[in-house]
Amino acid sequence: MSTIDERRERASAGVVQPADTDGWYGEFARPRVFLQPVAAPSVLGLFGFAGATFIVAANLAGWYGNTASPGYLFPFALTFGGIAQFMAGMWAYRARDAVATAMHGMWGSFWIGYGILNLLVATKTLATGTTMDHALGFWFIALCGITFSGMLGAFVELNIGVVAVLGTLAAGSGLAAIGFLQGSHYIQHWAGWVFVISSLLAWYVATAMMLKAAAGKTVLPLFKGDRAANVPGETPTRSIELKWGEPGVKMGQ
Repeated sequence: MSTIDERRERASAGVVQPADTDGWYGEFARPRVFLQPVAAPSVLGLFGFAGATFIVAANLAGWYGNTASPGYLFPFALTFGGIAQFMAGMWAYRARDAVATAMHGMWGSFWIGYGILNLLVATKTLATGTTMDHALGFWFIALCGITFSGMLGAFVELNIGVVAVLGTLAAGSGLAAIGFLQGSHYIQHWAGWVFVISSLLAWYVATAMMLKAAAGKTVLPLFKGDRAANVPGETPTRSIELKWGEPGVKMGQ
């Protein structure tokens, strides 16, 4: 007779099972819970986005730039905004944050593609001109639509800080799409200014999230629906700890 059958027979006969000695309760295996600490991935994602967007947006706004600029833009956009933010998106998946997964994953992929595009331009593999600029406008049409969807998701979560980041980002993408499609440098400059605003908002939200994690309490308002997330000194996220398991933290951001 198998061990499981023996346990079932004793249980049906009313025999009280001894205290857990081998990981079993009666005929059932003792459930085991493993918790893993998960830092907020959006801290990395928003900082990566803020840095890459500011550098590229400043160029788009006309603050600096010449024919050598693509050579300086591609490594920063590819690594800082691309790889770092894409990885943040994958970690946001583990944190069960659908909005962050979609936004960081999508924008991280864009920055990787944008970095490769500028590498091709810098090495003169791809010629610049009206055709490339016009095609780039369609990139921003897709970015505008998907970012707007992410803004709606953040609004449902009552995460107003992220709503502001994604709202200005969607607006900047829409202006960039029009500017590139029409070949209007004036509209492209305005898109650059809106992107700069979005990057500054992302920097603030990431800083507020990082300080909250470091201090274990709210330092700068996060502009969420939870009052504790907006009042300095409050504790919006409380830890989870089980006596028999690995200490962990509340999932999410």
